[in-house]
Amino acid sequence: MKNYFYLLPIILLAFQTYGQQDSAAYAAQRVKINSLLAERSTKFGQYDESLNQRTGIFGWQTKRDIKNSNEILRQVVLTDNNIFKELKVLMDYKDLQNQQKVAVADNSQQRIEAYMGTIKKLQDQNAQLKEDLDKKNKGSLSTYIIIFLILIMGGGFYFFNKKLQQYEKRRV
Repeated sequence: MKNYFYLLPIILLAFQTYGQQDSAAYAAQRVKINSLLAERSTKFGQYDESLNQRTGIFGWQTKRDIKNSNEILRQVVLTDNNIFKELKVLMDYKDLQNQQKVAVADNSQQRIEAYMGTIKKLQDQNAQLKEDLDKKNKGSLSTYIIIFLILIMGGGFYFFNKKLQQYEKRRV
């Protein structure tokens, strides 16, 4: 049982350290995506302003104004594509992170089951050794009892024989 108490803090510390490393990388990816979103928002604001620019005669948009708006819109689309790529990386990373957590949990579970099996085996061996020791102690107790009874019988025979000899000497 002590082994579980020693093993539990080690496993928890490993999970916490592993989780902090993953959280830092995940947070860095989120910061990158948030910066891309802010960039997209800025570019879209520029696009909205470019639509209102009218530098032509009578307040019309010129070809240059339209090209400028289209270029800003193209940059917004490129930023959107980068956001999608980074989101895919973030989702792949999260999937990988979940797979790693499952693998670590499975590995930990297997190790815990192996430890439990070893502990059970050692408990069984300990019980067997105690049983053998009890049998041995019981056997030695019976040996002492048998020796004690033999001594009593020998002593009784000796005293009975002496009394018999004294009785025969008196008779003679």
